[in-house]
Amino acid sequence: MSKTRLRLWLKLLKTSSRIEAELRRRLRDEYGTTLPRFDVLAALSRFPDGLKMSALSDLLRVSNGNVTGIVDRLTQDGHTLRVAVPGDRRAQLARLTPAGQSEFAKLAAAHETWLDALLTDLDADDVAILYDLLQKTEGTHNAQ
Repeated sequence: MSKTRLRLWLKLLKTSSRIEAELRRRLRDEYGTTLPRFDVLAALSRFPDGLKMSALSDLLRVSNGNVTGIVDRLTQDGHTLRVAVPGDRRAQLARLTPAGQSEFAKLAAAHETWLDALLTDLDADDVAILYDLLQKTEGTHNAQ
């Protein structure tokens, strides 16, 4: 059974990598942006009051340096701003501007359309079954 699970993992990895590469290409070619920028916009869209930079990097599972660079560029483009955290002179919150909210809405709609097209061969039942099966792996990451 372990060989079958290994083949499954490789298939999941290959499928995920293929989809991610296509999303990266489309974001670059159609919108002149990157997947990491999209990810930061998406994360900040879920937190209208903003996120500390450290919380944003934890959420996205990337280094503080990577997040800082992306937020700096998004700020230069007018999509994010930094706000001081009351009582903590060293900390800053990153927050979407109205332009950033609009940009994210446009990108998110395209992203959803692309994913729908990339997974079009899966009908609603297939999607539900696959989702449920993958949910079963959520509790296994701590298994020895």
